[in-house]
Amino acid sequence: MTEEEVYDVVGDQGFDRLVGAFYAQVPADPILGPMYPTDDLAGAEQRLRDFLIGRFGGPPRYVEQRGHPRLRMRHAPFAIDTAARDRWVTLMDRALEQAQLPAEATALLREFFHGTATFMINRSR
Repeated sequence: MTEEEVYDVVGDQGFDRLVGAFYAQVPADPILGPMYPTDDLAGAEQRLRDFLIGRFGGPPRYVEQRGHPRLRMRHAPFAIDTAARDRWVTLMDRALEQAQLPAEATALLREFFHGTATFMINRSR
């Protein structure tokens, strides 16, 4: 399976489960919770879902609505250090388990999440 084939295997429903499981954990998290405005949590969830769907072979909704992802630029206002990266990865790993996606898709997504989370670090401790 390639990254571009993940959407064909998991579809909107799989990404809905994954992103929903991730964001269900965020508000109560002492590290990540404060980074997400409570009045836009649903919007953040939708943006991540659309980004992932497009990134992994589905319809390019995110790019159509918001343009190029520019992940580092969009996250620059947030202090992302190693602790924040590690917590994000922990919550996303837990969400991957809860979403119960096919093993091959889970492995590809996990590799992407771990690498991208490291790339997003913009502050040293």
